[in-house]
Amino acid sequence: MSSSTQSPSATSGVLATARGAWQEPFAAALSLAVVMGFGRFAFTGMYPLMVQEGIMSVSTGSLSASANYAGYLAGALIATKIPPRAASSWTRAALVASVLCMLALAVSASPAVLIALRLVAGVASAIGLVCASVWLLNVIGRHDGAPVLFAGVGTGIAVSAELIAVGNMTRAGSSSLWIALTVGALALALFAWRPIRHPETESVRPAAGSLAQPQHVLGAWSLVASYGLAGLGYIITATYLPLLIHGALPDVNSLHVWAMFGLAAVPSCFLWHAVHERLGTRRAMQWNLVVQAIGVALPAVDHSAAAYVGSAILVGGTFVGTVTIAVPAARHAARAIRFNLVAAMTASYGVGQIVGPLMASALTAHGSSFNSSMEIASAALLFAAVICQI
Repeated sequence: MSSSTQSPSATSGVLATARGAWQEPFAAALSLAVVMGFGRFAFTGMYPLMVQEGIMSVSTGSLSASANYAGYLAGALIATKIPPRAASSWTRAALVASVLCMLALAVSASPAVLIALRLVAGVASAIGLVCASVWLLNVIGRHDGAPVLFAGVGTGIAVSAELIAVGNMTRAGSSSLWIALTVGALALALFAWRPIRHPETESVRPAAGSLAQPQHVLGAWSLVASYGLAGLGYIITATYLPLLIHGALPDVNSLHVWAMFGLAAVPSCFLWHAVHERLGTRRAMQWNLVVQAIGVALPAVDHSAAAYVGSAILVGGTFVGTVTIAVPAARHAARAIRFNLVAAMTASYGVGQIVGPLMASALTAHGSSFNSSMEIASAALLFAAVICQI
């Protein structure tokens, strides 16, 4: 045998090492699939069914959405106080809280309890997002794992949406569907649980790859401002898309369109990571936000099935891309400040998400359609793109 030929045991060892190298990014991605894709966005897919069953009104749904985003803001503020060494423990706590909140939604409850549960789920989502990101990117030092990490959000949205679609085909009620979603989220959380831990030594692997050159990096406050406007910009689509489709196109299965929203997010993380590497933070953010603005505006100018599908693909294919660009870029800007920039950006994003549903509720209460809300949201994204140039 030639000395250059690997034995079967050596080959298996190489494969095991390769699998191990990506164990942490995949575990972090599964964490985001649970706390964001299931814990946060499954409610969007369940919204029309719960309204149809009379479990909640559209008004209660809007308040629940706003409560969730308020919780997201609170969770981001809490995360500013969490040291990096505790990020793994808090990620695990967020996984537990997200699963329990979904299980509790299976029990018919008053509007006040429903709103409270969505508030707690929002807190868990933000803490899970911030802490899983800090754990993977800063504690473990896997900056090359950013696209895999944020692809977890879209994966969770797509999987939860299809679980709901299957449940609807079997005419399962919302309580049964929440139990099914809980089981799905629990399975993903169990796969993520063991790798999510603090490294035994304080030395971490060096970051792989290089991001934007300094002249293309956004300052801390530009990142916070543009990221907050991005939160306002995408949230109308992310909250109401299935409900809008259900009302405008009753023959179209809104859950499959919502699943396309999540599926588009998965490859977009890798696409926008590559754009970021090539063009730098400023231009990558601008391209991302402009494309997202077009997607948000589409249903306001055209109520056809093609417009809704186009909106799902364009917004789904950019909103997690914004995170994929902004959060890794924050490590450059963070050198000049003394606070947790990722948590501050998440808090800003949370403020935008609170304003969006409240704005939509106020406009629809005064006789306006959702078109006005989508137009304002699209304008916010365009303004965020302008800030990226400053």
